[in-house]
Amino acid sequence: MEISEMYDVIVAALEDKKARELTVIDIHKLTTVATYFIICSGTSTTHIKALADEVEFRMKERGVFPQRIEGYNNARWILMDYGEIVVHIFHEEDRQFYNLERLWQDGIAMPARTSEQN
Repeated sequence: MEISEMYDVIVAALEDKKARELTVIDIHKLTTVATYFIICSGTSTTHIKALADEVEFRMKERGVFPQRIEGYNNARWILMDYGEIVVHIFHEEDRQFYNLERLWQDGIAMPARTSEQN
């Protein structure tokens, strides 16, 4: 699956499940860890798990499986590693505390959806 299609599938899943403050940062010039960080918040542990479940479901439908998922049991910060794309789903308090947007501020803010879908 092309990275642009992965991007669109993940963002659509998060938007459809009402993720809050969806942010995408292009970090490819800063690190070899990934091309994009997709960051969002959920309102409760149930909502956070639902967001992660929807991303995983939609990606599996397309034959793409995460390399790893961390934090699912506690559901305060779920990290889903899809290689070129790393998804961070935070509880709102934890997102403010870790402030990944500040840590990766030298990255490029991206639109939540590609121009083809706007």
